[in-house]
Amino acid sequence: MLVSRASRAAMSMACAALLLATSACGSDKPEGAATTTQVRLYGTDGNMQNSYVDEFKDRRDLVNGMKGTIPLTPLPETFKDRLRTVDPELKDYLYSGETYDAVVISALAAQLAGTTDPAEIAKQIVGVTTSGERCEDAATCLQLARAGQDIEYRGVSLNRAGFTDAGEPATASYATQHFDNEKIDDGKTEFVGAGDESAASTKAPPRGKKQRGKPGKEAGAPLVLGGLLPKTGDLALAYPPMAAGVALAVKDINAGGGVLGEPMVWIEGDDGTNPQVAKATVASHIGKGVHVIIGAGASGISRAVLPDVVAAGRVLFSPSNTDAGLTTIDDKGLYFRTAPSDILQGRALADVILRDGPHKIAIVARKDSYGEGLQENVRAELERAGLGGDGVKLLTYAPPADAKAPPVDFGDGAKQIKDFGADAVLVIGFGESAHVITALADAGVQIRH
Repeated sequence: MLVSRASRAAMSMACAALLLATSACGSDKPEGAATTTQVRLYGTDGNMQNSYVDEFKDRRDLVNGMKGTIPLTPLPETFKDRLRTVDPELKDYLYSGETYDAVVISALAAQLAGTTDPAEIAKQIVGVTTSGERCEDAATCLQLARAGQDIEYRGVSLNRAGFTDAGEPATASYATQHFDNEKIDDGKTEFVGAGDESAASTKAPPRGKKQRGKPGKEAGAPLVLGGLLPKTGDLALAYPPMAAGVALAVKDINAGGGVLGEPMVWIEGDDGTNPQVAKATVASHIGKGVHVIIGAGASGISRAVLPDVVAAGRVLFSPSNTDAGLTTIDDKGLYFRTAPSDILQGRALADVILRDGPHKIAIVARKDSYGEGLQENVRAELERAGLGGDGVKLLTYAPPADAKAPPVDFGDGAKQIKDFGADAVLVIGFGESAHVITALADAGVQIRH
């Protein structure tokens, strides 16, 4: 569906370009008159959140009219209500479902494995999502797992198909969201599916072990999960919904009887959206006997810590990594994610942009595996739809090294975009990307509302 829409949008652009060319001869605009650069603004999962508006301080109106895609399933109001029982101040829900599912899947895999040994848990994770008796809530799934029953978990974010052999969703749902009046306008949100259900793994997992009595210490219980989520740093705006997802999942698992006869334990941890902070957190978790690490928030951070996690024989399970390259990374079978690959988001983003019929698109990305990877995926999709070459300009910026570093300076990039004559700008980044947008405005680029 995304490809056909993109194709129709490309045809519309071609027609518009033809009309523009044929009408230019009859233009009565005075030669040499100044031109005004107006652009439509687009974003991605790193910045299409209500909390992003706070990054603009007294220039919050600049986000009005911005739209973009995020991996998001239509969340049931009952789930949102339950999230607000653990965080009454919650105003965003991005990756809350994915985080909830990552924790629940980890618990079910340990229960089926009959042990907290991370290597044995890892062998069960894909199978928890792909075959067996379907179950949709933690308590029911745990009951089946204790009986040694093979299960097919369908949760909040994982509701169409299970994991691929690589340990990531075979299908995904994306939401197109719009900023209006300095907040996401939920009334304009649209959902579209992506991916292929046939890509889900067909491999049979090891047979689940039936729990006999209360195995407790014999199985290495309690199961200990550790957080590697962005409490601080450029991606901190995404932390509240992820933290709420964790808290609710732990609550549900333990209300359902826990794992291997003991309540599951959660140890908080910050990735700082910074490799050094994340590595220190991983080392601390390993020292405390954590079996499964939930995170990191950003794909680049997971890349940085994965060698340490693998060397220690732990599981790394991210609810928000989208870098397509992580699908084939050497993880020794210990890395998983509930977030979909950016190959899927690239198609959804290109479709959203092309429907507006732009002629020149600037794609600005933070310089890391997430930003540059998604930038390339979108570029490839635009080219496939017929817009490439002189119609697309790629720019990157270096994100601040830490909270004390100066903010992003995008003045030169903004001038390049204005000189390029872009009528659409896609900004791929986290909270720091607000400085890209303010730089555009300072350079005289008018953002269409």
